[in-house]
Amino acid sequence: MLVFIDEAGDAGRKIEKGSSKLFVISLVMFDDYEEASACDQRINLLRRELKLPEDYEFHFVHNSQRIRTAFLKAMQPYHFVYFAVVLDKDPQKLWGPGFFTKDSFYKYACQMIFTNAAPYLNKASIVLDKSGSPDFRNRLAKYLRQRINTGDKMVIKKIKQQRSSSNNLLQVADYVAGVVNRKFQNKKDWQDYYRFVASKEIWVQKWPRENRTPPLTL
Repeated sequence: MLVFIDEAGDAGRKIEKGSSKLFVISLVMFDDYEEASACDQRINLLRRELKLPEDYEFHFVHNSQRIRTAFLKAMQPYHFVYFAVVLDKDPQKLWGPGFFTKDSFYKYACQMIFTNAAPYLNKASIVLDKSGSPDFRNRLAKYLRQRINTGDKMVIKKIKQQRSSSNNLLQVADYVAGVVNRKFQNKKDWQDYYRFVASKEIWVQKWPRENRTPPLTL
């Protein structure tokens, strides 16, 4: 089982100075290694079809409507599912000391999405988009294993981090996060993109709900 994690938006809280209103983290799960490999190869082929460089990174927020549609069409036939967590960073809704630093904010978002996906995961190999310092990445991996691997079931087998620019399936997770972000912002074209991934959705959680802030236990 292969799992890829990426995000849309940023963990900054200064919305009035340009930070995103929403932070979306996505978890894309392939149950079958061969299916993941086939999807990976299809994305390589797509670059050639679109006459893009071999090292071109598909990135939802930066891509044109034409490239977005081509990428989503290319990945649609492959069997994977996804979870997402959407955090509304409005300071009137989301507050608490654990959200003041980017590291703790990201750590909490990861905890939320893995908690939601845990019943579906079994000895999963996790690939996270590489961000933050090496020390933070090591602490994050240790934290997730301790928080999620409870009881007799091994939910997470191993965790590694890679640059999304060098991993096609992280780019799939980026696209999922981008589509979910667009949907929750109610952009006029969100349905044009969402239709490609709607059937793959297991659970998308919006937080906070009803102006309540979650208990922060890091």
